[in-house]
Amino acid sequence: MKKTLLVVTVLSLFAGCATLSTQAVTTNTPERGYISVSASANTEIAPDVVEISFAVQTSDNKSMQKATQLNKETSDRVYSVLSSMLNTANGDYIKTADFSASPVYSYSGSKRNLDKYEVSNRVIVHTKSLEKVGTMIDKAIEAGATNVDNLTFSVSNYDSQCNELLGIATTKAQTRAAFLAKNLSTSLNGVRTFDVSCNANNYGTPRMYMAKNMLSAVADEASGSSSPTTISKGVIKINANVNASFYVK
Repeated sequence: MKKTLLVVTVLSLFAGCATLSTQAVTTNTPERGYISVSASANTEIAPDVVEISFAVQTSDNKSMQKATQLNKETSDRVYSVLSSMLNTANGDYIKTADFSASPVYSYSGSKRNLDKYEVSNRVIVHTKSLEKVGTMIDKAIEAGATNVDNLTFSVSNYDSQCNELLGIATTKAQTRAAFLAKNLSTSLNGVRTFDVSCNANNYGTPRMYMAKNMLSAVADEASGSSSPTTISKGVIKINANVNASFYVK
């Protein structure tokens, strides 16, 4: 009986040793050191593309059909005058962005009253002829456009500009990390993490004119003004950013 107990005791001790050995391997694994750096690169360039949103809004107090017909006639004039100023061989185009037709109601207490039927047609012009933007706006308004509610400048080679700037920022990040590692008496040993971003914004808000009404158009005609609306395109600032971490030996 005593011999059996002794064997059990010895086996228990060996099992305990095995467990302790496994824990030692897990807790003593060294963590690799690393250096984190950030770098950026940017440039400012003149935009070479613009998108302009024009809208034609019409209404009739009694008939949706009349409001729609009036909108069609006016929109056709606006579309025609804008199309004649585009250079399709250079990538210019015009497209319909939105069309809506709905009744407009007013309320007096719990009573709903029909005010009018309203129709809206919106087109977007995409062009590289930036020198014509002011004239396009004036001609569209003369043809019957009621709103010029969005004007956005951009650059056609945005992707290539971003790639170039990201390359510069990446070189900066690696050079900076290597410099820091050298001062810490070590050296780089592979990439741990690498995150990049690129964005553009208008540096200097473009000047634009919204919703000229019939009175202003008449005033311009009476004054004999013939110069086109002035539009300042400003510049586009493109920013590239790199956040990276490198293992060290």
